[in-house]
Amino acid sequence: MVVHVSASHLARRLLRSRAWLGLALLIPVAGCGSNDGSSARASPADPRTSCSQTVLDTLGRVVRRVYDEGVASERTGAARHLIAASAPLREAVRAGDASATTAAAAALVAGGHMTNLRVVQGARTLADVGGPALTPLRGTIRGPHGAAIASYVTSVWADSGFIAEADGIGEGLVALRENGRSIGGSLALAPGRLPQAGTLTHNHVLYQYTSFAGTAYPAGSLRVYLLKPVSATAAVCGRTSEDTVVNTLSREASLIYAGEAGRRTVPQILRVQGNQALLSAVARRDPAATKLAVEALLTQHIVRLRVSAGGRLLADVGGPYVLAPVRATLTLAGQTIGSFVLSIQDDEGYLRLTKRLAGLSVLMYMNVNGAHQQLVKNSLGPEPGTVPNSGSFTYRGRRFRVFTIHARAFPDGPLRINVLIPIPYT
Repeated sequence: MVVHVSASHLARRLLRSRAWLGLALLIPVAGCGSNDGSSARASPADPRTSCSQTVLDTLGRVVRRVYDEGVASERTGAARHLIAASAPLREAVRAGDASATTAAAAALVAGGHMTNLRVVQGARTLADVGGPALTPLRGTIRGPHGAAIASYVTSVWADSGFIAEADGIGEGLVALRENGRSIGGSLALAPGRLPQAGTLTHNHVLYQYTSFAGTAYPAGSLRVYLLKPVSATAAVCGRTSEDTVVNTLSREASLIYAGEAGRRTVPQILRVQGNQALLSAVARRDPAATKLAVEALLTQHIVRLRVSAGGRLLADVGGPYVLAPVRATLTLAGQTIGSFVLSIQDDEGYLRLTKRLAGLSVLMYMNVNGAHQQLVKNSLGPEPGTVPNSGSFTYRGRRFRVFTIHARAFPDGPLRINVLIPIPYT
């Protein structure tokens, strides 16, 4: 997807997206025992909900995968590594200095690889940094010779971050429930017992929902509920239950791709447009200085950045196989001085996201050096053979349904992504 945007348009779009999310979270869907005419049922009997139940069951598995990113993933591994490698934290704990431990913990949280960090030495809490969260991770802080000197609890999922991610990937409304009440700023359901799955009726609108058990930070049980209006599932309902699952997951794969050229790019585009070193270099038409500025910008989230001015390419830095390019302009003193193309995701990143978040395999084909489309990424396995763009496909005794995303390579050109959905989907 190639998006032409200005800074002002991007800012307005981001504000609209945030406003939509805020309105969505305020929709008053009530649970059982409410006094506003809403009700809950544990087992849907209405035949209209059969497709919705299949959709919700499928999306519930996807949201559970999002939750599990906070239990065991590259993110949790990075958080544990940073805690273990932090010399300031270790020295502050050895000294029993609560103020220094809190400062070291706050610095780790500010790095963005974790949302919370609590450090306990014996019966004494030396630091407790962060807000409402879930998926607690426990570990031990060790001294230079390997002896345990403290314990810690950390998390990579703040409530707000998980809710935003789950809302987006599940295209529904998420409620975190603890002891019969909604928590973490999630969808406010009426207090009291709510069955694990079923329907909610509110103002004559029928919602299907599903849920799974989770853990609150720093301890305690909670339940994650995903709700979606029955009417909103009609677009993915298929002739059979399998077709409905395939349609639902095909949409998920498309959403994951679209997200790489959507709202998540806005902060990076604004960061590029506000970088003074880059603006100065582009205004001078200085390729060497432009390249240095681009290399500095690639340290955060951007995987490739291509800058041009006056019909001339000044710099193009990043990986070879990059997708979902986004275009924008560079301005200085109110004048357009150049343009750029950036991407926040490469082929390997998309492959990993679809595998982790939805359990799907992908084959990616793009034009290489002007040649016909070649297979450049493959998470299915060796020698996949000829894979159709749609329909059934069998690989080494495993059956799949195939869906194709017609995407864009960087900086331009076709990128074909064959998404393979395992059947049965579990």
